[in-house]
Amino acid sequence: MCSPTGEKTQNCKGEDAINEQQAEPFPWRLGAMDAHCHVTDTMPSVARIANMKARVLTIMATRSQDQALVSSVAARQTIRSRADIDATPVESSDKIVPSFGWHPWFSHQFYNDTAGKPTFDSSAENVAEEKARHYAEVLTPAPSADFIASLPVPRPLSSFIAETRSRLDENPVALIGEIGIDKAFRLPQEWSQGEEPERDQNLTPGGREGRLLSPYHVKVPHQVQILEAQLRLAGELGRAVSVHGVQAHGVLFDALASLWKGHEKEVISRRKQRLVAEGAEDFSSSDEDSDDGFPRKQDRANNKPYKPKPFPPRVCLHSFSGPPQMMKQYLSPAIPVRIYFSFSMVVNLSSAGLESKFVDVIKACPDDLLLVESDLHTAGDEMDQVLEKMYRKVCGIKGWALTEGLQRIRKNYEDFIFG
Repeated sequence: MCSPTGEKTQNCKGEDAINEQQAEPFPWRLGAMDAHCHVTDTMPSVARIANMKARVLTIMATRSQDQALVSSVAARQTIRSRADIDATPVESSDKIVPSFGWHPWFSHQFYNDTAGKPTFDSSAENVAEEKARHYAEVLTPAPSADFIASLPVPRPLSSFIAETRSRLDENPVALIGEIGIDKAFRLPQEWSQGEEPERDQNLTPGGREGRLLSPYHVKVPHQVQILEAQLRLAGELGRAVSVHGVQAHGVLFDALASLWKGHEKEVISRRKQRLVAEGAEDFSSSDEDSDDGFPRKQDRANNKPYKPKPFPPRVCLHSFSGPPQMMKQYLSPAIPVRIYFSFSMVVNLSSAGLESKFVDVIKACPDDLLLVESDLHTAGDEMDQVLEKMYRKVCGIKGWALTEGLQRIRKNYEDFIFG
């Protein structure tokens, strides 16, 4: 608030800067990047992508029905290297970075055949009995027989991992996502008689689609198993990951930390740093060159070798809704994963409670780890509008001119995708 005498206080100057920025035309030409969206959930909107002002859309797959859709859209409009972003104008249709993953909302549809005793025996004669056993194991509270009957026969996790590896091999820049943990989500109720034929035919099947929610949750340990298998695949192939976390910040951090345990970076104290003479040659091994026992593979996106590890090289916590204290936990210099934070209008400013802490979270986010996303399910003007609003809000809080902000966030995005 400005002083009643008209004197310019520091806070008032900040408000003036934000007001000036809001009046400034948005510099789309610099490249606005959408770090996370779901346009294949509304396939008719895909035709509008070429006319969008956003330069890059990162399209997430979440379940069985959209894996092939994301792949098909990317095959027609994909970006395959960092150079592709500047090689074509903003109006180009070549603006897709695909991401393949299995969302925690649908994690119950897998049985884990990669470790321990599976909850489903595919060789059993009585499939219905095995199906009931699986869902009784992974859902809580115990599901009714009618609800179990409405669910698909569970798939082996190993088959999905193999399919995803194949899709990633086909696209050198594709991510793994959307994956994660969600304690709040409840499965939608089964379609009641006569409802399913009336569903919106523009929507890709498999989502909630307006159905009421059941009382059933996917047990968190099962969600963690599905998450960790996909994180390991990202580490094997050196791919970035887009992660969902709702009411599960501690569990999510622990799941990630369990994979990098034993591979933490050495944190050199300031005292030890001062003992090294200024300008002295540094003989320590870089992350790329150190001999840590991991075999090298070729990173086709960057045309350089990389080392498969049990954890992904880069993670984006999408629509990050944790407090600044939780963000700081991810910023420990010992963590060998580069953690990014993306923000969307539809999540981060969707309620008064989230909006009240948004400014502090943006201020706490390191400048070089901040991303912007739409998290929308429909391509077109609305997606451009919410991206612009979030870019403007972030730049206003950070004190960046729009030109500076777009350039910074674009570089962050490219570093996240390409390393």
